[in-house]
Amino acid sequence: MGGKALWLVAALAASCFSGLAPGPASARGNLVAAQDNFAPGTIVVRTKERQLYLMLGNGEAMRFPVGVGRRGMQWSGKVKVDGKYIKPAWAPPDSIKRANPRLPRMIPGGSPRNPLGVAALTLSGGGQYAIHGTNQPNLIGGFVSHGCIRMYNADVRDLYRRVKVGTPVVVTD
Repeated sequence: MGGKALWLVAALAASCFSGLAPGPASARGNLVAAQDNFAPGTIVVRTKERQLYLMLGNGEAMRFPVGVGRRGMQWSGKVKVDGKYIKPAWAPPDSIKRANPRLPRMIPGGSPRNPLGVAALTLSGGGQYAIHGTNQPNLIGGFVSHGCIRMYNADVRDLYRRVKVGTPVVVTD
């Protein structure tokens, strides 16, 4: 995605979903056996699998399909959720602007042209990456982004309700 200027977000964040209790996973999320020893609540993204796991404990996790970084734009490491935003605005970073100079400086939150979809969880480490929805659901399951983790909008809503700022995120190859 890009640098710190990327996150021109509307301040609608937590108030939109604060009254909702975590509900069942979307139709795309599956309850699966977890073979890892991550703490409950940890988000694990397996880039090669193009899957995101929310560790639940007791050997279980919720699994969601995701779109991940294109070749040369993938990353791995440990970060944390450092922000939660509903209908975030998006300002394309310079690298994306160079590739597509016709993009506007900013696409408002809620716009059908906004690639962040209905919600975004920004990740620590310089404001470059997020776990977010998408306006192109046909790309989920592919190597499609500039490093962000894309989810179906229904799935990112579900994840948004289940995690807090400070949630650990582990991205592996």
